[in-house]
Amino acid sequence: MPARIELQKGDITKIKVDCIVNAANTSLLGGGGVDGAIHRAGGPAILEDCRKIIARQGGCETGEAVITTAGKMPAKFLIHTVGPVWNGGNHGEHEKLKRCYQNSLQLAVDNHCRTIAFPNISTGIYGFPKQAAAKIAVNTVKEFLASTDKIEKVLFVCFDDENYALIKQLLQSNHV
Repeated sequence: MPARIELQKGDITKIKVDCIVNAANTSLLGGGGVDGAIHRAGGPAILEDCRKIIARQGGCETGEAVITTAGKMPAKFLIHTVGPVWNGGNHGEHEKLKRCYQNSLQLAVDNHCRTIAFPNISTGIYGFPKQAAAKIAVNTVKEFLASTDKIEKVLFVCFDDENYALIKQLLQSNHV
């Protein structure tokens, strides 16, 4: 497992890193799953920042990312990225998910964040197959880290055993 990538099972809202990533929806107004948990844990300051972004640019497109305060959570910043809804795999879902990770990592670098924690983007209600999503996540992070020394640590925080096992297996093998 590369030293700059770590894996943890647990609650991403309690992780102490420079920024955590939220699997948001296009409205940025909170929702279910990790998005709802993050909005609840961070408090009203997150929604307030999201409303400013909405006023400035509308919502957030699939594959894109925006940054706000992390509110009451231990992280400094919260990066909201909108993962794709799985629709059979022939509608650009793989590329859009890859862009979620790339854009989140670039936003972290742009805001001088050295540590970042990711949830399993799109694998819940959006239905992205977990094995494929794990491969995209690990490969994209490895590619990004190979091109920069600005990120010290990427932490994958898995809420469920299946995602944890898939990412652990990928990180331990060299054939991702």
